[in-house]
Amino acid sequence: MQDTIQRGSIKALVCGHSSISTRMKVLLVSLSLLALCLGERRTFKDYRVYRLEPQIEEQLEKLRPFEATSEKVIFLNDLHLGAINVLVSPSFNEQFLELLKIWNIAPELLDANAQESLSLDIEPVADANRRSDDYSWTEYHELNDTHRWMQNLVEKNPGIVSTFVAGRSYEGRELLGLRIRHSAGSDGGERQAIFLEGGMHAREWISPATATYFANQLLSSQQPEIQSLARSYVWYILPHANPDGYVYTHSTNRLWRKTRSPQAKNCMGTDPNRNWGFHWNEVGASDEPCSESYAGRKAFSEPETESLSQYLMTLPEPVFMYLSLHSFSQLLLYPYGHTSSLPENHRQLERIFSAALGGMKRRFGTRYTGGNVYDAIYPAAGSSMDWAYGVLKTKYSFTYELRPSGYSFWTGFRLPASQIIPTGQETTDSLVEMVKAAAAIEGYKLQ
Repeated sequence: MQDTIQRGSIKALVCGHSSISTRMKVLLVSLSLLALCLGERRTFKDYRVYRLEPQIEEQLEKLRPFEATSEKVIFLNDLHLGAINVLVSPSFNEQFLELLKIWNIAPELLDANAQESLSLDIEPVADANRRSDDYSWTEYHELNDTHRWMQNLVEKNPGIVSTFVAGRSYEGRELLGLRIRHSAGSDGGERQAIFLEGGMHAREWISPATATYFANQLLSSQQPEIQSLARSYVWYILPHANPDGYVYTHSTNRLWRKTRSPQAKNCMGTDPNRNWGFHWNEVGASDEPCSESYAGRKAFSEPETESLSQYLMTLPEPVFMYLSLHSFSQLLLYPYGHTSSLPENHRQLERIFSAALGGMKRRFGTRYTGGNVYDAIYPAAGSSMDWAYGVLKTKYSFTYELRPSGYSFWTGFRLPASQIIPTGQETTDSLVEMVKAAAAIEGYKLQ
């Protein structure tokens, strides 16, 4: 593990996002480093995927030490009572099964060779030399391709589209987003903002793909309801809130979730959706630096979350609604994650929730469930959605867990590219109904 981290650090230094001189780079480059720059990927050959269902806290505590052994056992979702999915290395498989038997945890084998299944997820990658006009939703794009597409939208939509930078990542990448603002309508009133954030967890590729699909709909759709939505609010859309992690899923480890900052115990990254300064690390997060749900050394320890929160606090418009796109499980969630106590305006949130679910199933019959985070999934403090609600005082704050359903956990992070457009279509339908319902509650007439 330590060797892996060291190689990763050298790769980041030599392959980009560093301020070292050209002469120093030349001195550092060797054949081994060149191989790293060409792309060394982690493989999961013969890793087995199991679903576990610990029923009591004692069983959960037996599993918890494995959060620090990412070469042996990799948890694919947060440790909690109920269904947990894990990757187990071939060298540790027999011992792990013996321990599960002792602890009275019955494993269900989902996949006998994780690498074969992940290889099915290989999609066409964006050509570095392609024109930004070629951007489509028939494939998952790399970060630079999406950034070029956004910059091209500014040229194609002068006076309506601009880009914004909500800070920089640990490795120096921009948190680049789109601002869509049509000229004021006949009432001439000041509009409110809706902020949509995607890509917080790196491996959830459908999240940024859906964010860009929706942005494109706001700019190109001929449907009157979508056009009305675009004109009625100032839209801020940030497809990649964790750009370093996303790049890493393409270059090295398809299942990477966290940021890429160095941590204790030679581990890398913090869960950015447990790092926000609202009831930080109270429940549903980990103090273990190697854990997938590590909350960080402190609230806003990550430059990505700290700079994004500062940017949100300085927006010129009041934030009417905050939206966070994740995957997966087909859930729509609202605050809180740190307590089962419902928000003060929970009845309004539930009305909006019902309208959004109706929109989601209208086109393809896709069924979502959900509710408040604590009860609908599991306790999880320190999320961007809860911070937006509790600190930014955005009373309509929601998280989508996109396709597929929770019954497809192992296949969820490798949703085929053929499902990007259907996911984008139904999510757009849902967002239309969500915003309409919220506007009706406020007595606000859409333009």
